[in-house]
Order: sequence, then C-alpha cells, then structure tokens
Amino acid sequence: MNKIYLDNQATTPLDPAVLDAMMPYLTHKFGNAASRSHAFGWEAEEAVDIAREQVANLISATPQEIIFTSGATESINLALKGSAQTESIKKHIITFKTEHKAVLDICEFLENSGFEVTYLPVNSDGLIDLDKLKLAIREDTFLVSVLHANNEIGVIQPIAEIGEICKNNNLIFHIDAAQSVGKIPIDVEKMNIHLLSFSAHKIYGPKGCGALYVRRKNPRIELTAIIHGGGHEKGFRSGTLAVHNIVGLGKACEISRELMDDESIQISLLRDKLLNGLKSEIPNLRINGSMDNRLAGNLNVCFPSTKSDSIMMSMRDIALSSGSACTSASIQPSHVLKALGLNKEQSHASIRFGIGRFNTETEIEYTIEKVVKTVNRFRKVAV
Repeated sequence: MNKIYLDNQATTPLDPAVLDAMMPYLTHKFGNAASRSHAFGWEAEEAVDIAREQVANLISATPQEIIFTSGATESINLALKGSAQTESIKKHIITFKTEHKAVLDICEFLENSGFEVTYLPVNSDGLIDLDKLKLAIREDTFLVSVLHANNEIGVIQPIAEIGEICKNNNLIFHIDAAQSVGKIPIDVEKMNIHLLSFSAHKIYGPKGCGALYVRRKNPRIELTAIIHGGGHEKGFRSGTLAVHNIVGLGKACEISRELMDDESIQISLLRDKLLNGLKSEIPNLRINGSMDNRLAGNLNVCFPSTKSDSIMMSMRDIALSSGSACTSASIQPSHVLKALGLNKEQSHASIRFGIGRFNTETEIEYTIEKVVKTVNRFRKVAV
C-alpha cells in the first residue's frame, strides 16, 4: 500500500485538470494582466476575467465582487481590518471561540487597536447558539465574523440564519469559508453574506492564491486597503496578479461546482465506512462535533487512554493530524476541542481524519485496519 493522504482539511492535492489549466501561464502565456498595450497583457487579463467569473459562479456572486489575494488569511485580514479601519464610530465585533486562528489573531490585533471583541461560546456539538448571538449585539456592534465550517471538527454553522440576524441589525457579515467553499452550496445573496474569504488550496487548487467576496450593493461594503502600491484589484489589493495561480483557482472552482453534489455523496460514504469500521472494533471512542451538521469529509475522533501523537507516529504511511495545520507546532490543547468541553487528555487523544476527492475505498479499509491495531495496542500498554 502506498502512502495514504487523509489530511484534506489541511490542504488538498492539485487536481490534474487544474494543473493543465495553469501550465500555459507558467510557460508561454507569461504576460502581466496589467499590461494593456500588447497581446501578452491582453491574454493574461482575459484569463483573469474568466477566472473571476468562475469564482463568482461558485458562490452566486458577480465577477465585480471578487478580489484576488494570496489566500484566505490575507482575505480575512482585508475583510476584518479593512472593515474596522473604514468604521469611524462603532467599535464592537462579535465572533466565536472556535474560529480559525486567522480570525482570532486579527481580533486580538484589533482589540489592541481600540476595538472590543465578544467571543461567543458554542455548545458541546460545536454549534452556535443564535439566541446568544442576538443578545450579544449592541448599539456599537458593526461586524460579525463566523467560520462557516470548522477546520478541525467540520461542523457547519447556520449561515443563512446568522445572515438574517445581521441583516435585521444592519451588521456587516463576514464568513471564513476556507473549508466550505466548493464542498457545500453557498449563495451570498440568499444568505445575506457581505464578505467571504477562502483559499484555492483547500479545493484542489494551488497554494498562494485565494479570494475575497465584497458585496457591491444592498448594502455596498466599503473596505480600507491594507496593501498599497499600484491600486490593483480595484484598489483593494495592490501587487502584480499571479495569473497562473488565479487561473488555477478559477478552474478549481469550476470543477468543484460541477462535482459538488456527487462528490459529497461519495466522500460521505467513505467517511461513514471509516466511522463504522472504527466504532465496531474500538470501544469507547468519541466523535468530536455534530454528525448532523458536518462536512462530508471530516471525522474528528477521540480515542480515550491514548495519545494522538503516538498513534500517528506509529502509522507513518497514513497522513493524519490532531488539529489545525496552522497551529500544529503548538503543544497546547486545541482551542476548538476545549470550547466543546474536552479536557486536556481528551484533546491530546483526538485525531482528525480528512477525506477528499482522490481517496478510495481500499485506502479507507486499510486505514481502519491500521488504526484499530494501533489504538488497541496502545491501550493494552496503558492498562
């Protein structure tokens, strides 16, 4: 058995069709999209325009509302800092304890800059309490930021309902959709979303590229740029466009839109096979997060009386993780699992399985066998 990749929430392999679309712009179609005086530039600009439309189609936006960035982290920085710097009166932001560190760290930065942030809890399934959100809104609240689907536990939040609350209270609504874009349907109009951030590399596209959706009407969202030097991307994000990456992002969005429904069924079947196989052979395991409101490809499992690092080190042919790749160097327990009520030992006994487009049933069967043997072996030693 070759190495098995089950860490698709951290990143995804490049889809061969995406690579094929990118290659001309890495070789002979090398023009600068801002060069308007010759055919090389026109060719690059046309490619960017096509990609912008492909991205917009995936989330039911218009191409004019798509800003290209280097990834979700930059998009989130532009969304939150750009909104905060534009807001001259109100100083209160609402977010949640299970957000990605990209949001939490920016909120800490904004707190040090004079803003006040409320971090709302989630329940033991990882879900937001809408009543608590309503109660947290103040006269000086101007923005709510929500992680649509959690990167560690895959729990999907009720975005349409949150969007309605924000609309009724005239609040800017930002969602971090790094894990959800291309995997579950998103309609920015129907969901009342004002700002949406995501990355290409989570949907089988290239690293180093992402996008920010910025609503242009009803209401029009104003942002202050955080990168200056040329006025690219309508003044929101200066810098020469990485045409090859943008083409890759566009193609990845197009493929995800075409495959979404069938792929979700395929991946959920593999996920359920994995879960049932583990449950039948390993007693007392715990599923972290709601199974009813969850991404198809995510499974986060606590194996009591074990340590996840030891399990993963014993299975070097299977790529797994114990949480977010962005904080994997930290020895601290996952802030997400802590928010669900897990203690330190339970957090350190939890493993995230991330199933994706290219995983097979044979790989899942092998993983079940290997995990069962490894967990039960470590438990015997611990007794």
